[in-house]
Amino acid sequence: MTARVTSMRQDNEALMPGVKNIIAVCSGKGGVGKSTVSVNLALGLARTGAKVGIMDADIYGPSIPIMLNVKGQRPKVKQEDGKQMMIPVEQHGIKILSIGFLVEDTQAVVWRGPMVSSALRQFAGDTLWGDLDYLIIDLPPGTGDVHLTMVQTMPVTGAVVVTTPQEVALADARKAASMFNMANINVPILGVVENMSWFSPPELPDNRYYLFGKDGGAQLAKELNVPVLAQLPIVESIRTGGDEGKPSVLDAHSAVAEAWETLVFNTARQVAIRNNEKQPTEVVKITTT
Repeated sequence: MTARVTSMRQDNEALMPGVKNIIAVCSGKGGVGKSTVSVNLALGLARTGAKVGIMDADIYGPSIPIMLNVKGQRPKVKQEDGKQMMIPVEQHGIKILSIGFLVEDTQAVVWRGPMVSSALRQFAGDTLWGDLDYLIIDLPPGTGDVHLTMVQTMPVTGAVVVTTPQEVALADARKAASMFNMANINVPILGVVENMSWFSPPELPDNRYYLFGKDGGAQLAKELNVPVLAQLPIVESIRTGGDEGKPSVLDAHSAVAEAWETLVFNTARQVAIRNNEKQPTEVVKITTT
């Protein structure tokens, strides 16, 4: 698969005018693999020839620097039209920006909402992203200041909802999805990614054990009237790849290679369908009376 990327963005005066498509990756709760999906999706899209960036908007728990082996790096700063602009760090052919680049590893980010919102606006408006086919935004779990600031600042092309199959995760994923479906936000949901779908022991590769329940993600997708973008099994290489800064999508021979390829293909397809059938998403405007 090679990249031929469409866009419905018409706001050339807006922030990040060179970014064709902005994909928000969200989850209702932490620990379901949202950042893992964000990283591997970004790298997978880049491997098709697309120009890709990833914005780590999980302000309180940034994990992208570790997962992409850029921990400890700092973005360079360039003077542009009299303004200090950040230059994203690059690794594996994608552009990366994270709050983890700007604070010490052991430093807790204890910020109130306005500071969090300001940081996200800087990531969008004070950063030289250049021309990108896709910008993946790794959101914090749940819904809150970051999510609201994002839809007020950027015309998001669509959202990807990540969940695990059990009901306790699905209940929160429904809430996360409902935010994007609100009338004044109206960001299309591209699809659902079900993580930790099953486990197959190495000695019994054809056996599937549904440790967290079966097809919960498919049920959520049916409720939302969107497709399942991929089902990801429990595979050790996904965890070790993230810990070691070598995401498993980079290994074409890994046990989960086909699942990542499915995710990348289906996401790109849904973006193309969305851009062909729907009007551009507009940033949310808050008015007071």
